[in-house]
Amino acid sequence: MTQQPFSRPGAIDLSGLGKPAPQPAAPGGAPTGTPTGAASSYSVVVDEQNFQGMLEQSMTAPVLLAFYSRTRMPESGQLADDLATVVGEHEGRFLLGLVDIDAAPQIAQAMQIPSIPLVVAVVDGRPMPLLQDPLPIEELRTALTQVAQQLTTQGITGRHQPRTGGAPAAEGEEEAVDPRYAPAQDALAAGDIDAAVAEYQKLVDANPADVEAAGGLAMAKVMQRTQGVDLAQARAAAAEAPDDVDAQTMVADLDMLGGHVEDAFTRLVNLVARTSDKDRERARDHLLGLFAAVGNDDPRVLAGRRNLASALF
Repeated sequence: MTQQPFSRPGAIDLSGLGKPAPQPAAPGGAPTGTPTGAASSYSVVVDEQNFQGMLEQSMTAPVLLAFYSRTRMPESGQLADDLATVVGEHEGRFLLGLVDIDAAPQIAQAMQIPSIPLVVAVVDGRPMPLLQDPLPIEELRTALTQVAQQLTTQGITGRHQPRTGGAPAAEGEEEAVDPRYAPAQDALAAGDIDAAVAEYQKLVDANPADVEAAGGLAMAKVMQRTQGVDLAQARAAAAEAPDDVDAQTMVADLDMLGGHVEDAFTRLVNLVARTSDKDRERARDHLLGLFAAVGNDDPRVLAGRRNLASALF
């Protein structure tokens, strides 16, 4: 398989799925779909029989599907192992489905998998590409923490119950939902961003170490600042006044909401370099707030901090 963009955001056609093919045995008798790394109570080996059930689990809390082949690309198998470890550390925030494309080729065909490794996030039954390259486990931790934070800001706070021996939960069994985020989730669902900010602030005040709450608060504040703002007008204003702190920070916030994190960082680093005194301090403080929203261990934040230091000195 060759690397190419994954562009299938719509529904998955499962009509071609028949009876599951037998899983070839790996050395030692283990199925090739079984991860060799640390076992996780939140990981399931996926075949044609339980694939639909995995998708249905995403209606309550996010599901990750990791497509890999230890024979075609060993690095993809290591990524699957590391994901099982990291997902387990999130204690139900995600459920990981491990799909060995050699053992379950019909699933790969139904999903139109363009390359391996591929990690797809499924939320409310909708698949979205997440990762297409092997990552070191520390970068995986950073990436999933950021995903969890973004999901929280969108009011998606459900959790999965642990699986025993990789088996899915019994039919009809309810997933555990963390009630701490319910008020913020309800506020976001109602479009009341101010109330969401207030609810996240309560959580952070009660427990400053709550990473999900802190990320939710930071992103909710970005949403609060950009309510009702016209993107085209904001960009035009920023282009006309390159040293105006309000205009530049507004576009940086809009870039953050649009997923253009590095563009937001670069804009504010350049603003810091061009300004001085109180304007420079305001731009720097705003940038630090965006760093916190993304996560201080994120590689983009680490690079942004280096660039900020260069701009300041």
